[in-house]
Amino acid sequence: MRGPDDQSDWMYSYVSAEKRVPKDHPLRAIRTMVDAVLKDLSPLFATLYAKRGRPSVAPEKLLRALLLQVLYSVRSERMLMEQLDYNLLFRWFVGLSMDDEIWDVTVFSKNRDRLLEGEIASAFFERVICHARAQGLLSNEHFTVDGTLIEAWAGQKSFKKKGQDPGNPTGDPGNPTVDFKGEKRSNDTHQSTTDPDARLYKKARGQESKLCYLGHVTMDNRNGLAVNARVTRATGRAEREAALAMIEELPGDRRITVGGDKGYDTQEFVRALRLRNVTPHVAQNDRNRTSAIDERTTRHAGYLISQRKRKRVEEIFGWLKTVGMLRKTRHRGLPRVGWMFTFGVAAYNLVRMKNLMGATA
Repeated sequence: MRGPDDQSDWMYSYVSAEKRVPKDHPLRAIRTMVDAVLKDLSPLFATLYAKRGRPSVAPEKLLRALLLQVLYSVRSERMLMEQLDYNLLFRWFVGLSMDDEIWDVTVFSKNRDRLLEGEIASAFFERVICHARAQGLLSNEHFTVDGTLIEAWAGQKSFKKKGQDPGNPTGDPGNPTVDFKGEKRSNDTHQSTTDPDARLYKKARGQESKLCYLGHVTMDNRNGLAVNARVTRATGRAEREAALAMIEELPGDRRITVGGDKGYDTQEFVRALRLRNVTPHVAQNDRNRTSAIDERTTRHAGYLISQRKRKRVEEIFGWLKTVGMLRKTRHRGLPRVGWMFTFGVAAYNLVRMKNLMGATA
């Protein structure tokens, strides 16, 4: 018998959002970890808000919503608010009831900027790492460093001479005709008017130069979790300088190994690692020059293991660029891009930890 196609608008629902989410849904395990992290950050949240005045968006709900934006590749905060309005799964994860009113997108963005000023992304990332360490998911002995390009939210037409008066463009003011053919352009003489922190850079010969940033991570080799993350301006030395800075922040004083690709095989970088009691498991770059890595390192079996393990860092960058939407950032300025990159790496760690703990359960 064919069923009727009747659509009735019910005034009440007797099934809560909690019951509608399946018991084995992946977000349940992530929500449990996130709630534990946010509980630890509660004293820090209290320092960012005044004791009196109108209640703002709860920082816990704000961070859960931003986490959903990363996990589900929601490309704008306006679309995120739209999803929160009718998506029961999103409402449950954020902590909204069926009748709670959704925030205006401008209110949501302003409250997000308050968290940016409080460096909440770094604190959130650190608490996630503490949770991973408590679960025995980190080795704290063998690491890998690497960097990746993050294309800036700025076009080539915005890259103009410093101090140049833009004037009134001819033709279409929204997309003016700009002819820079034959003009020598460099970061010393030019700057983007859209995003002054972005730098014109290319990572390899034969590639086109783009306005971009460099994102860096330090990965623990045991399970492929990122234990440090940061964003810098794009320069030829930025990857090695960021790697040394992140290595300094690693806990403990025991001897460790640090792997990397051929870009880290320089005499200066390898010498700096050895002075820090770090064994450099860097890939040998013996093309057209002498490698800084000799048989003192390569004769050990651990060197080959590090060379195999270090490639897993590309899984972090691949996830960030496809799921986390960081192939081309939607934000401008080094602080904001760095905030979103660090928060995106924390989201990757949560997904990875959920998979690891599910496999060992």
